[in-house]
Amino acid sequence: MKQSSLFSILCFVLCVASVSAQQQCMNNGNFTPKSTYDSNLRQILSYLPSNVTAGDGYFYTGSIGKEPNRVFARGMCIPGSTPDDCSDCIKKASDGLLRSCRNQTGAFTWPGEPILCHVRYSSTFFDDISTELYPRKVINNTEDINSNAQKEFRAIWEGLLGRMIITTSNAKSTPSSSSSYYTADVVALTPSQNIYALMQCTPDLTSHSRDCESCLRQNVGDCGQEQVCIVIRASCFFRWDLKKFSTAFENITLASPPPPLQSDNRAKGAIVVFLVPIVVVVIIIVIFVLLARRYTGLCWTRKKTYQEFDFDQSGITTVDSLQFDFKTIKVATKKFSDKLGQGGFGEVFKGTLPNGIEVAVKRLSKASAQGEEEFKNEVLVVAKLQHRNLVRLFGFCLEGEENILVYEFVPNKSLDYFLFDPTNNEKLDWRKRYNIIQGIARGILYLHQDSRLTIIHRDLKASNILLDADMNPKIADFGMARIFGMDQSGANTNKIVGTRGYMPPEYVMQGLFSMKSDVYSFGVLVLEIICGQNNRFFQQSDTTTENFVTYAWRLWKSESPLELVDSSISENYENEEVTRCIHIALLCVQKDPKDRPTLSEILLMLTSDTIDLPDPQPPGFLISNRRNQLREGLESSQCFSSETALERV
Repeated sequence: MKQSSLFSILCFVLCVASVSAQQQCMNNGNFTPKSTYDSNLRQILSYLPSNVTAGDGYFYTGSIGKEPNRVFARGMCIPGSTPDDCSDCIKKASDGLLRSCRNQTGAFTWPGEPILCHVRYSSTFFDDISTELYPRKVINNTEDINSNAQKEFRAIWEGLLGRMIITTSNAKSTPSSSSSYYTADVVALTPSQNIYALMQCTPDLTSHSRDCESCLRQNVGDCGQEQVCIVIRASCFFRWDLKKFSTAFENITLASPPPPLQSDNRAKGAIVVFLVPIVVVVIIIVIFVLLARRYTGLCWTRKKTYQEFDFDQSGITTVDSLQFDFKTIKVATKKFSDKLGQGGFGEVFKGTLPNGIEVAVKRLSKASAQGEEEFKNEVLVVAKLQHRNLVRLFGFCLEGEENILVYEFVPNKSLDYFLFDPTNNEKLDWRKRYNIIQGIARGILYLHQDSRLTIIHRDLKASNILLDADMNPKIADFGMARIFGMDQSGANTNKIVGTRGYMPPEYVMQGLFSMKSDVYSFGVLVLEIICGQNNRFFQQSDTTTENFVTYAWRLWKSESPLELVDSSISENYENEEVTRCIHIALLCVQKDPKDRPTLSEILLMLTSDTIDLPDPQPPGFLISNRRNQLREGLESSQCFSSETALERV
């Protein structure tokens, strides 16, 4: 009886250890025990097992409570789980988080035996890749690979995981279903040893494959091939092992093992004879390339080195792996023949890389006095950013006088192309516009709060918002962005750069910028999206000096805000939703930066209609209907452009 009791205790301890090993506390804040937040957290976690099993595809996400005690939670089980197994896994995972991450406002876990499930909770809204890459947890196992399979292992391992990443990230899914973004597979390594692998993304990570793919590739890279291991991130999971670790493998047909390795001495001799000249040729090529790079200054000519990119605050440690040679870029763009457009610092061309990926190639103007500085800044800022609402940087080229950035290709051009064109704006119905507003907010929130850097964009405008194939927004053009330190909230500059109409008064007048500068620009952008007019060319009549923001404010004060709505969508929108967006926009453009909400507050305002909004205060650059009154403020708001940076006297 004592032995049985001891065995039960041991099993319980091992179970708890296994669950806790696959947990990660977010370390982004604490709550007081027995507080309202504590009560809300325990309540939503207690409902999670039944909500997950009742949901479509064993996936559930929701929230409970009101700010500042609102708790967001998410739960998920792999397809094929029984309701009892799923419910039990979710309950144990939730209990484990409460024990291990005591009094912390954010945590996640992926317990994986006998089934895989996932639980996450947070005090802030989550549905993107903002905190999906960091923090992460790696759990290694020292189990050895069969010595006879060492030579075959690398190719088999890479082939299996490469196929799985493509299958998982290219799955079709909806935010209410976990039936996709999941793959389990097994392949024979030797007749007596197999490789088992399982990976999954949460379905609300993205509506496209790249965020899921990026997350999984990070996991596989962190795991490596030396040891079997588990890697968990907030929205993706990866594990490979040499033994079955989940019921997910029970119905998978095992592929045939590879043929045994040749042991014949003559075969070995033939291999040696074949390989030696190849090795010699490779060594000669490597030496030639190194000499050529040194001679042409390919690493970075004109007093530039890779070390200039290698800053601790940026997290960039492998920028050399992002570099393209100019010949590759020239071939990809067919000698720069397919021009997409032209910006303040150069031209943009469409190209196709050797692997078939379509890209947008930004070739900085050789005549631009600012191009080199903005080029370096853009690489530093963008290289490590991963978010579905930010344009992704694939690499760069520095050769001779060429400064080139290689971005992902976004097919639907920029927001202004649709928004301000009478022939195209009907393609943006209210639902698409509302989605664009939310996507832009999520992208800025990532820059301000959720990335490993704190980044102020400083040039948010419609032409810098690109639209993908599904009209989802991607923030672009980081040439003017600034990186802030961990404890830094604002800065001062003598060089005013940006676009008139989008810049807040404290920046135009005093050179002061902060996260609230981007908030102001976002507010103007929201008003433009609703109105369908470019604020820089706004004119209500020939007899008024009223600017765009003042016009919106006046309509609000006269209780007729819906007069602002673009006529192309005037019969196809929800009054309350549009009115709320106008309200939020006016909160963003208030004159005093302290009165403007943060992006986390803005996103909650956009996604929850239960939050009461304060009354907006007068905006910056408020102009009356009478000519010349406050004319100084109006002129100040129109005297700078993104094409010309002026020194403030």
